[in-house]
Amino acid sequence: MTEKVDTTVRGPDAYGLARRVLDDMEAAGVWPTPVNFELWLHYVGDPEGPLGREIRRILATKEPFSESTSEMLASEYLPRGRLSEEIRDAGRLLDRELSSVASTIANAHKSQVEYGVTLADASGQMDGVDNADALKSLVSTLADATQKAQSQNSTLEKQLQTSTREVAKLREHLEQVRRDAMTDALTNLANRKAFDEHLEGSVGAAHANGKGLTLAVIDIDHFKRFNDTWGHQTGDQVLRYVASVLGRTAKSPRLAARYGGEEFAMIFPDESIPSVEKALNAVLKEISSRALRRRSTNDELGAVTISAGFARLRPKETAAGLLERADAALYASKRGGRNRVTDADQLEQAA
Repeated sequence: MTEKVDTTVRGPDAYGLARRVLDDMEAAGVWPTPVNFELWLHYVGDPEGPLGREIRRILATKEPFSESTSEMLASEYLPRGRLSEEIRDAGRLLDRELSSVASTIANAHKSQVEYGVTLADASGQMDGVDNADALKSLVSTLADATQKAQSQNSTLEKQLQTSTREVAKLREHLEQVRRDAMTDALTNLANRKAFDEHLEGSVGAAHANGKGLTLAVIDIDHFKRFNDTWGHQTGDQVLRYVASVLGRTAKSPRLAARYGGEEFAMIFPDESIPSVEKALNAVLKEISSRALRRRSTNDELGAVTISAGFARLRPKETAAGLLERADAALYASKRGGRNRVTDADQLEQAA
């Protein structure tokens, strides 16, 4: 859930939003199932978000909002729900594998006990063996028992090998699901949740090891006007273009994320201010130097520009404090004419 909607449903405006959601669902002829209600919370609470735009597109087709449609939207736009379902599926598979291994181990244990009993009996009979036929029979019994024990051990070994492979596949699958849940579906950059977690971890690490950390916040200039002129699909094209430039710039250990809407963020661990400024100005120059064309009509869209602000972490500063100062620098770039980069420290010194 977007931060805007998540904040609203935990505050005094929650009931008003819920009533608007139900009224809108009724007007659209959509049943208020739990999944549909959560989808509509996003739609009504953040109509310009990716999910809101997709629901609006579906409603414009006048087709019924079916259960399969809601499941498709939930799978695509509600990653927490998808992650929970994937985890439950993985848990069921893991339970099945562990049950199978437990059953095989139990059978092997039973076979070992029976083998031990056979050996004990054979030991007791050895003293009474007085002819070749009796000895042959005893040896045959021991051979059969040994072969059975070996077969059980072989079965157990194969089962353990198979289960080890299956568990490795489950681990890899869950890791992919985790990555998907932390990735913005439109731009393939880290999403807001991933950014928040990474920023908190980076701030903690920087304070612990005494190294530097810089945060940049980036916004596409006049994006709403661009969307209103050319439409949301073309707006998505612009978002993907800007994200591609940021992604190429943010090679590890840097991180680029879609912060929300047309806003992005970049984390620069242990880099100098000149290095950060150089990277941001290179991004700004590359983005503004290319004239985009609308894919559907090949119309020229003109140049896209961005504004950016960055701040360097201070001793004992929190992630929220760092973000607030980077945001202030971004807004200074906007006020200063856009298509520029502002350093929070220089901004404060100038004030």
